[in-house]
Amino acid sequence: MTKKEQTAAEIVKAARDKNKISARELIANVFDDFYELHGDRVMEDDPAMIGGIASFNGQPVTVIATDKGTTPQERIARHFGCPTPAGYRKAQRLMIQAAKFNRPVVVFVNTAGAYAGAEAEEQGQGYMIAQNLMVMSELKTPLITIITGEGGSGGALALAGGDSVWMLEKSIYSVISPEAFASILWKDSSRADEAAETLKISPAELLKRQIIEGIIPESDDHTETCTAIADVLQTEIQRLQKLSLGELLAQRHARFRKF
Repeated sequence: MTKKEQTAAEIVKAARDKNKISARELIANVFDDFYELHGDRVMEDDPAMIGGIASFNGQPVTVIATDKGTTPQERIARHFGCPTPAGYRKAQRLMIQAAKFNRPVVVFVNTAGAYAGAEAEEQGQGYMIAQNLMVMSELKTPLITIITGEGGSGGALALAGGDSVWMLEKSIYSVISPEAFASILWKDSSRADEAAETLKISPAELLKRQIIEGIIPESDDHTETCTAIADVLQTEIQRLQKLSLGELLAQRHARFRKF
């Protein structure tokens, strides 16, 4: 029996599902000996962005992930996984540290976008997203991003500027949410399902357009999903580490210039 292809609207719903695999689950099941690092060294520690050092198949790596939380209290504290400028500064700090010690960087993204509060804008939200893009473009170590749920707008792009971008099969990646797109274009947010189809935000559509490198199978059994992710990481890290620094940066630049 062939697997029924999901509509874009169904994938959007699945990407936002409350039972979607969490950042903490991913880190606990894909890596060993995770040691979390806190703070942006400027203002504060944003709980919507977690990161630290871990071991992957015996090799040190830096892991960064947006965290939506699992309980109502955690979700509120983390702005439902929408990072503040402090979160992006933390991510940038960890990336620079990883390059210094020749550690590959693995980033898991599940965010509707950067936190849009007035305080975040006052603290330079757009500036920090731009700074992350600049740092990633010249980062002297392999950088792999996996979109695990929502990959929304500049908030996701600020973590997806690396050498290889993958998506779980029940995830989305878009410059704007279907609801916002429908509100702007048609003045009717109820047409979000139609907007999702128009935006081409599903993994299959993005792979067809060479926006991403591949799609990772996703199971209701989260341990199976983690195994599939680990298999991809093993292959991608080995592939990227075989490149010289010049080749790594040249390929990264070429990847984004084609867009």
